[in-house]
Amino acid sequence: MALKPLRVGARPWAHVTALGAGVTVAGHAVDYHALATTPRIWDEPDLDVAETSLSQYVRARSAGDDSVTGLPIFVMRGFRQRCILVPESSPLESAADLAGRRIGLTGWPDSGNTWTRELLTREGVDLGGIEWFLGPLTPDAPQFDRSGGVELAGNVHELEAGDGLTHALERGHLDAIMTPFMPPGFYTRSGLRTLHRDSQSAEEAYYRERGYLPGMHLIAVRTALLDRQPALAQGLVDAFEEAKQHNARLRDKLQDAFPWHDREQARTARTFGTDWLPYGWPGDQPMVADFQQALVTQDLLPAPVPDHELFPHQVAPSTSKEYVA
Repeated sequence: MALKPLRVGARPWAHVTALGAGVTVAGHAVDYHALATTPRIWDEPDLDVAETSLSQYVRARSAGDDSVTGLPIFVMRGFRQRCILVPESSPLESAADLAGRRIGLTGWPDSGNTWTRELLTREGVDLGGIEWFLGPLTPDAPQFDRSGGVELAGNVHELEAGDGLTHALERGHLDAIMTPFMPPGFYTRSGLRTLHRDSQSAEEAYYRERGYLPGMHLIAVRTALLDRQPALAQGLVDAFEEAKQHNARLRDKLQDAFPWHDREQARTARTFGTDWLPYGWPGDQPMVADFQQALVTQDLLPAPVPDHELFPHQVAPSTSKEYVA
């Protein structure tokens, strides 16, 4: 009897979309859904496997919810130094300069914003001394509760309805904003800049110190499904790895994303080696440990969740040899 298709939902990352091209996982065909926003698998009964916020997953496990199980497949990674924006005329230059300031951000417990706040704490900045404002990046962005269901401290406020972080920054209501994605026109005409004038050098220094790119989203599976078919764990690692390699082969030959694509490819390889997006364990253990400590420091987690509870299924690392040519 043929197995039911595996319903997989994720944002249309280039290194993931090949899952929709006839891939099979442990005998299952893959029914891949490219989604506009990151799904919340706990509330998505039509999904068996989904891209999931690392923050949501860790906090759910801490609260005793084991209905979904994470796999060490971090499909969204990225440095956070570039995610702090200020006006071009701002005198602020570093994370330490943000002490006591007014900062806007797009969501409080979000994985990316947790990592970005961690940049401040590692520079000795007291997060409690900052006035925080939650809101959409722009007034026309989706409106929803950005508290993430957590109890907010007295120094965390909501922007007024109809306002946006970029507008509040432009008129001087905020000193800086934190955003995982750049506002429209940022690279051409926004009047904004990254806090670190050379964010790439700051990110390279971070990588040399930490040895990883921060992970925001991982792949999670319904636990009941994994309990019935434990081979799915390794099968999914292998399938996501093959999708990543497929994208790399196309990208290196047919997808010059920008005029100096070859130069950026070479610089990336010199900095990160053959694979800056590795899947598997225990390679990501230091990164996950640092992230959990950031959650604890920021009062979003009472204590770190043991590794064997976060990732109970043993899988072999599946590191590409071709991801960076």
